[in-house]
Amino acid sequence: MNVDTLLHQYFPAGSAPCIEMFDDRNIQQVYRRLVEVLVQRPDIETSLLQGMSYCFYEIMDNVIIHSGKPNGIVITDYAESSKTIRILVADDGMGIQASLSQNPALSGITEPQALESCIMDRISDGKGMGFGLYSTSRLINTAGHKLIIRSGGHTLSVNGDVNVSESDFWQGAIVYFELRSDADVDPAFIVDHRTDPAEEFDELFLDSDFPELNNLW
Repeated sequence: MNVDTLLHQYFPAGSAPCIEMFDDRNIQQVYRRLVEVLVQRPDIETSLLQGMSYCFYEIMDNVIIHSGKPNGIVITDYAESSKTIRILVADDGMGIQASLSQNPALSGITEPQALESCIMDRISDGKGMGFGLYSTSRLINTAGHKLIIRSGGHTLSVNGDVNVSESDFWQGAIVYFELRSDADVDPAFIVDHRTDPAEEFDELFLDSDFPELNNLW
């Protein structure tokens, strides 16, 4: 993957984002390091972090489960002046259309249809719940500036409306989103009240210096 291209296309000039590679052996450690950077900022709303952290881990985990590749890259940045959190997760795997096509019910899905479907509830290749990107879209509609999902030759944008357009080819998938760091959200709403992300976040990042990572969600 060309990290310079990702930085140029998705992050402002002059920013100094955190860049990490991850795989199934270190995903939890990388996730925790990056979230802890944001936890240390008192100007970021805790409720936002509680909702964001669930979505963030699910997106990273999607790479391990669905991409067909053993690793991915994650880039995060916080701009205090604009109160904006930027997160990007990318892989160079099979892409969203090929992944969803493994589900017999979605075998004929086109690339634009796959991108539109991936943010819907319970849409999956059969290897997961189909809930991570759905929750992320709810987070964006509540507290975000934008969500961009790019795969193959198309890009889906969520910014109030949902649009799919042709774009430069990307082998694999990119998920990029921007959040308002001062947004006060209901974390339970973000996950459609199916789990308690506030409690999970507090246990992992606020209640103990040495949480048991093996029990993470």
